[in-house]
Formats: sequence, structure tokens, C-alpha cells
Amino acid sequence: MAEIAQIIVDVPTMQTNQPYTYQVPEEWQHQIQRGMRVTVPFGNGSRKVQGFVVGLDEQSNYDGELKKIDSLMELTPVLNEELLDLSKWMANETFAFQITCMHTMLPNLLKAKTTKYLKLVDEVNETDFDELFHGLEEIEFIPESMPKETVSRLLKLKKEQKVEITYHVQNRAKPKTAVGISPLMSFEQFEEQRSTLTAQAKAQNKLLSYLQSIIGQTIKLSDARTNSKISNATFTIGEQKGWLKKLPIEVYRTPIELQKNSNREKELTLNTEQADAVSSITDAIDQKQNKTFLLEGVTGSGKTEVYLQSIQNALNHNQTAIMLVPEISLTPQIVSRVEKRFGKDVAVMHSGLSNGEKYDEWRRIERGEAHVVVGARSAIFAPLKNIGLIILDEEHETSYKQDETPRYHAREVAKWRAKYHNAPLVLGSATPSLESRARAQKNVYQQLMLTHRINKRPMPSVSVVDMREELKHHTESNFSTQLLEEVQTRISRGEQTILMLNRRGYSSFIMCRDCGFVLQCPNCDISLTLHMDTHTMKCHYCGHEEPIPDICPNCHSHQIRYYGTGTQKVETELQEKIPEARILRMDVDTTRRKGMHEKILRQFGHHDADILLGTQMIAKGLDYPNVTLVGVLNADTGLGLPDFRASEHTFQLLTQVSGRAGRADKPGQVIIQTYNPDHYAIQLAKHHNFEKFFEIEMQLRHRGNYPPYYYTTQITVSHPEEKMAAKTIFSIGKFLQDGLGQECVILGPTPRSIARVNRRYFYQIVIKYKHSNKLHELLTELMQRSQKLTKNKIQISIDPDPQYFI
Repeated sequence: MAEIAQIIVDVPTMQTNQPYTYQVPEEWQHQIQRGMRVTVPFGNGSRKVQGFVVGLDEQSNYDGELKKIDSLMELTPVLNEELLDLSKWMANETFAFQITCMHTMLPNLLKAKTTKYLKLVDEVNETDFDELFHGLEEIEFIPESMPKETVSRLLKLKKEQKVEITYHVQNRAKPKTAVGISPLMSFEQFEEQRSTLTAQAKAQNKLLSYLQSIIGQTIKLSDARTNSKISNATFTIGEQKGWLKKLPIEVYRTPIELQKNSNREKELTLNTEQADAVSSITDAIDQKQNKTFLLEGVTGSGKTEVYLQSIQNALNHNQTAIMLVPEISLTPQIVSRVEKRFGKDVAVMHSGLSNGEKYDEWRRIERGEAHVVVGARSAIFAPLKNIGLIILDEEHETSYKQDETPRYHAREVAKWRAKYHNAPLVLGSATPSLESRARAQKNVYQQLMLTHRINKRPMPSVSVVDMREELKHHTESNFSTQLLEEVQTRISRGEQTILMLNRRGYSSFIMCRDCGFVLQCPNCDISLTLHMDTHTMKCHYCGHEEPIPDICPNCHSHQIRYYGTGTQKVETELQEKIPEARILRMDVDTTRRKGMHEKILRQFGHHDADILLGTQMIAKGLDYPNVTLVGVLNADTGLGLPDFRASEHTFQLLTQVSGRAGRADKPGQVIIQTYNPDHYAIQLAKHHNFEKFFEIEMQLRHRGNYPPYYYTTQITVSHPEEKMAAKTIFSIGKFLQDGLGQECVILGPTPRSIARVNRRYFYQIVIKYKHSNKLHELLTELMQRSQKLTKNKIQISIDPDPQYFI
């Protein structure tokens, strides 16, 4: 009986989670596997589309004639069985289409326009070598133009692991290449050449001997020079004489974090609390128990060492491990520690890597060459097999939530994968999210506590400076007298300071003092931000940029001034007040170029600067023994946001940044500048009292019917015309109200707090609910309907667990 395949096709305007049925060509019967990418005919015409094979059967309920699969894109699956199942679950949970979820799991290089090559990696019989490879080691692989019989033979060779596919990317990124050399003569011919040399040609004589030793090989020129101690000029002479040829060879791209060969780090001695935590986690690994642990440890309590020793236990069982960190800026120090412990067993995955680096790391993981994956959010999709442990460091971080379709939370995906593998999941944080802490209180998660710093150092002392009082005695400044004095004291002692500001750029906005005009973005309802380094006004939402105006565009007055605070402005003021200070600034603007995070942190670690000034990216994960002072310049920025999580985010940020001080032998001090000194989030951060904060915040959430007492879903509609956006969101509101009745609380419709972004108007509805059988069904229907509306430029997004409502 003929084999048929269920295929999810990639048709942007007609997406569906329902697979289409295609017949498997006779030549490929029982050779196609789930997870392979194929091209298939679609619609009435000759249109060819890509798709993923999600199922294989022996018969179909379809009476008519089935279309056949046209060609294979690879000889092996790009998604394994687990990731196929995960994509189906994700599509259902995040109200996305399965094809979108599948693409999210793959490195960009597989989605780019690529040229595929088939490379021989083992000996094949003479017939296959001649007929399939035409006597070459590597051929271009164009499956759609190959006879099906040829592809069938290649499938067999792939199954026997005698060939592999490599990808060369067109336009988007090219494979990394280096100059290689290959000898062009036989051993005897090189001897004949030697007889023509004069006695003075010692270098050329040495080159001939080296070339005789590598006959039949292609060697990277840099390696050849190192191994032979022969100069580049001599190799060039060899090329001119026809002894060797130079040719480009593809080299493996290693992320910058893994390039440094460092000594392997030994395991550290654990204190009692750490040992108890490791013991609980390793017991779950040993017994293959799917348990979720909440590792709640004060900053500097040694959570990373608990992670590393737990990972080692998984490796001892021939299992693999994933460790997620929230942001790229955190990755260098964490990856460095993991790599020092586990060496080449580590693969790195985050958005800061080039497409080529991502693909090479993905390929290492997929082939089983790396067993520990460290990375940001997307690393949760690493194609590891036999996972023994998953870790989310700083689990409270909002960067674990993707804000584009599919809107998944890495924590929820991690739970799914841990359950699939019967593996433990460790959520670590000094300030857990209220949702996780509440689950630990109900014993849904097992709580592990680290209450002391590892070196028995006390937590840093925290002072809160009331900036209202400062303003009474001094002219307006970003720095209180106390903070400036303490910074100068640290410089005189040869110690270092970290200063955090909750904003980037030079200032928040430009305003005319005569008429009150504020320079707005033409595309968004937001003021433009001043950037002195580029002498421009920029929009941080759509990227619009224009020169700084000299006169007011409204009343033509020259009284146009900047207001507010940004990292550039603070840096300028700090340099004026403390001219001897060496300052490093770390924000989105100074870290745009690849590798700049690592460079700035490396400079600070080498004490090339006294002060590290930055935005939130410096608040967590950094561990410098010489930092004894942390200053928070504007603790209130987050408190004023119209968001129910504002106090939680402020408390977490203050606690995290405070934890950067006094991590080694020298005592630490923290100074928090604020206009709200009595706010509970600031007062409890001052005393490092998370448990009291949790108690107060939970009472407020209970009163307001917010998470973790209620689930929330956000629906957003946007359109270039405000009238269309409003009309659509109101019709969605009625559709939900009619279908849900009293089951849920529906807030809105309302405009977003920034109502226009990138020339589109945004309206939203927020749904709060405890249990609703009907809601999922209605939202799935809404998702299906939304495709038709895209023709009218209407965009609808459904976020099942929004981190912000603003």
C-alpha cells in the first residue's frame, strides 16, 4: 500500500495547523521521516511551497488523487520527534500557527536562501562515487532537479552516515572561510624539484619537505605556517612555482565566548546550604524525576556553583543539560565559568551570534558533539537529546518572554521539555517572580534556600537618599552629595563603583521654554530622545532620526532646551565633577557593535576604569571583587509606570543591582537616590527583605484580581487608521463578551498608553480569568479569523501571559 505524508505547509496568507495529505513518491517509500522539510505543489497552479512532514500513514481517507511530494530539502529531519510535538503544544498554548513555531526553533541560516552541498565523509562504492558524485568529494545538492531514484540512493548513503549536507548562504551570510593549501605534486616530483634548488634556498627546501608530509590533504595556511615554521612569503613562492595551490576552505565558527582556551576550573567546596540544594537536584536527576525546584538565593550566595555541580551530575549519567541566562550582557561571565568547567562540551546560543555561528553551534548540538547548552531565551529549543537537567538563571526576568509571535515564555517551554525527558527543572533567582514564589509556597515547586553569601560576607549596607531634600539645598543634579563623596572615596582607595541609571541617551526630551513645544516622533506618540554622540534626535520605538533643532519648530524661539536624564548626560556631569574618574558607559548605544558587551566588561574587570555607568543591563550577573559601591541614580523610573508589576520590577532591579557590591573581601555599600523614599518596594529592597515584599505585594494582587491569583490574556489590534483599529477592537470585545458571559473579567477596549507606534494605532483588551473552558476556543477562532483581516492592514495579536499592560 502506498505511503502518504501529513505536511504542514508554509503559506503565509493561508496558514493552518491542519496538515495537508500528500503521496510519498514510490522511490522514497519508507525513507521519508517526520521532521523533514519538503517542497510540495500547492493550489491549482504550479506553485511550489515548503513544508514540514508531521505524520506518515499507509492510507488516506481522501478519495481523489493525491498530489505527490515534489522534492526533499534535506536527507535527514531538521526537527526531531520531541521538537515536533513541542511545536504542536506551543501553537495551541500561544495561539500561533505551528509552522511559525517550527521556524522559531531553527537557526536563521536554515531559513535563509542557501546553497546546499553534499559532502562525502566516508568511502562509498565505485558506482555511487562515479554516478552520484561524478568523481568529486563534494557536489551541489539541488534535490528538486535530481531524479527521485538518485535522491533515494542518497537517502540510503545518509542513513549509513557516509554523506552530510553543508549549507552555504547566499546574500545573508557567507560561510566563514580561511586560506588553505594543498600540494600539487607527488613525493617523487617534489624530490625532482629539490634537485633544482641552490644551497641558499633553505626555506624552499624546508617547504618541499613539509609538502611531502601533507600530500593528499588540504591544510589551513595559518596552521601550516605554525606547524612548519615557514613564512607566508615562502608559501607564496611555492604557489608561484606550481608546488601547491591556495584555496578557500570553510572553517568552523566559534562564538567569541568559547574562543579563549582557559585552564579547566575545578569544582568549588560547597557550604551546607549549597550542598543540600545540589543533593536535592542530583537525587531528582538520578531518579529521573520531573520536579521543578525554585532555588531562591541572596545575591552572591553561590547559585552558579550549584548549577555547575548539578550539570556535572547529569553529564555523569550520559545526559545533557540546558542553562538559560536572561540577556546577552550576562552571557560572557556565565559562559566563561561553564566553559572553564566543561570545555568543548559547551555550545552557546544567543541572538548576538552571527547566523553562521548560530548554525554551527546548532549543528554541533544536533550531532551530539556538545552536551551542555548555554544561552538566552531561544536556547530552550536546542536540539539536545536525553536531557537530564534544565536551568533558568534569574528566572524572574521578563526577557524570557518573547514579545512576537509565537509569544512563548521560556519557563513554560522548559517545563514542557523537562516533563518530556523526566528531568528536573531549576528556577534560580534572588528575587523570584511572584508566580514562582507562590507555587513554591503551595508546594507545586520545591523551594531550595541559600540565605547567606558564600564567603560569609554580610550583605551590603544600603542608604536611601531623599532627592527632594537634596533639591532644597543644591541646584538640580543627578548626584547627591553623599554619592559623590563615596565615589571619590572609592577612587582614592583604588576600588570600583557601579552606577545604574534607568534610561539611555542624553536626555528624555527637548522642550521649548517659550511655547512648551516638545519634539515628537512623526511616526509614534512619543517624544524624541537626544543623543549627543551622533548629534541627533532618535525614536527608540521605530528608529526615526533627525538633527537636533536650534530653534523651536513651532514658535521659532531660540529658548529650546533639553530636560530629563540619560546615561550620556550623566557621564558628562560626572566627568565635570570628578575629572580624574575613568568612566566606562554601557548602554544600548555603546554596545551596538558585536563584542562590545564583552570588551567593556573585560576593561572594567582589568580595572581600566573606576566607574561602570550603565542602564539595567549592568544590574545582574556581574561579579567583580573590587566593586565596593553601587549607586542607583533614579530608583523611581519604573514605579511611575501604569503596570501592576511596577513595584515588583523595581524591587527586583534594586535588589539585583545592590548585589553587585561587596562580593569579595571588601565590604559593600549601596546608595539609592529616590523621590519616593517611603515606598515599600524601596524600603524593603534597602533591607534585602524579599519575604516581606512578597507578603505585601500578594495582598495587593489579591485585592486587584491580578496574577498569580488570576491568569491574564492581552489582545492587541493595530491599523494605520485609528478609526479602523478602534472599530475592530470593539467588535472583538463584543464577540468575547457574548461568548464568555460572566466567566471572565474583560478590561477595555482602551488605547495603548503609547497609542501610535511606527504609524500604526494600537488598541487593547485585557482578559482576567481563573478558569474558562470557553476562552481558549474563542481565542483560537479569533486567531483563525485574523488572517483574513490582514488584507485590510489590520494586525491582531493574542498574548496569553503578558508581562506588561502598557
